[in-house]
Order: sequence, then structure tokens, then C-alpha cells
Amino acid sequence: MTAAQPPDRPPGPPPAPPPDDPEARGLRLGAVLLGLTVVSGLIDAVGYLGLGHVFTANMTGNVVVLGFAAAGAPGFSIRHTLTSLVCFLAGAAAGGRIAVRFGGGSRRTWARLTLTAETVLVGTAAAVAFAEPDANGTTYALIALTAFAMGLRNATVRKLHVADLTTTVLTMTLTGLASESRLGGGDGRRSPRRAAAVAAMVAGALLGAWLVTHHDLAAPLLLAALAAGALALVTSGRE
Repeated sequence: MTAAQPPDRPPGPPPAPPPDDPEARGLRLGAVLLGLTVVSGLIDAVGYLGLGHVFTANMTGNVVVLGFAAAGAPGFSIRHTLTSLVCFLAGAAAGGRIAVRFGGGSRRTWARLTLTAETVLVGTAAAVAFAEPDANGTTYALIALTAFAMGLRNATVRKLHVADLTTTVLTMTLTGLASESRLGGGDGRRSPRRAAAVAAMVAGALLGAWLVTHHDLAAPLLLAALAAGALALVTSGRE
């Protein structure tokens, strides 16, 4: 007599993790990455509007800016742009090392560690902007600190593999939003997440631009550091 076979599980989403699963404690990664997209808007508002037309989160834009600067276009600096690129790459390399060390374990611990590092780096940039706003080296310090932080974060986000939420680049997100929408012949299933990512970036850039133009560079940097710190405290390891 053979044992009865258990019935197949009906199709649908996978079962929820057990209530005591530490990876499930906190805010889902999708929501956290949307919050970090707002932070990216703040950071790039500081760089482009306050540090001489340089990006420290969006490296696609920064490569284009480097071309503008090399051509001698007014308002752009090769040294500022190269500082951002080099520090971003250094941060990404550090993020890769952290991924090797922690990527096979708890995603929650890994994400929280990276966001804590981002908080410290951006918080230090805010302190420098507040204490020495007119010092000769302040611009380079702010570029270096924020670019390193964004490289570190980007390397982590890339390894986490959360679809459509890169937190800094929206070209493919916008492409997917249009090409896979119902108008583009798709089912539009992921359109809400993609639209939310675009809205988050716009919101961060809008707020950052207002703070830079009406206050100073320290204010948006401090807000970015506080937001990253809050997300570090609450993120889970679940998408």
C-alpha cells in the first residue's frame, strides 16, 4: 500500500515567510528602494545646482557632463566630474567587497550595513557643508563623500536584484514603463512600480532644488542622511 501523495500546491504567489523569520522584519525592500530614489534626487540636486554642474548619483549624466567639460562648455569642470567618477567607482568597488562578504547571508543585515555606511558618509558631507561652506576644499569633499556613498549603494542595489528599482538611473525604467504598458502591447503589470520610481526621483529632485536655492547645501544633505538612516533602521530582507 503506497502512501497518499500530497496534493499539488495551487498556482499563485509563494507562501508568506514564517512570522518569526528575521528577514521579514521591517519594511520591504521595494519600499526602501523607492525611499532611496528620493534620496538620489536630493543628492543630485546638491551636485548639479550647488557643486558646479556635477552629478554624484547619476553616472550616466556625469559621463555626458565630462564630455561637455572636455569640450570647454562653460559652467562645467573636468576636475569636479573626474572626482565624482573616481569616488563613485571606489564606492562601487567597496560595495562589491561587502557583497562578497555578506551577500550569501542575511539580506537584511547586508542592506542595513550598506545604508548605515551611506548615512555616515552623507551625514559627514552635511557636517562639512555646514561647518565650512566657503572653504576651498569643501566642493571636492562633498563630491567625494556623496559619490562614494552612491557607488557603495549602487553596487548593493545591483546585487539585491529588485526589479525596476535601481534608485539612481531611470532610462530603462521609463523604457519599460512605455514599452510594456498596455499602449505598448504589454500587460502593464509592473507599471505602478515603475511610475512610483519616476515620481520618487522627481520628488527628491524638486525638494533638493528648493532647499539648495532657498537655503544651503547642508539642508538637503542632512535630510538625505536622515532619510538613509531611517531606512537603514527599518529595512527588511524581503522584496
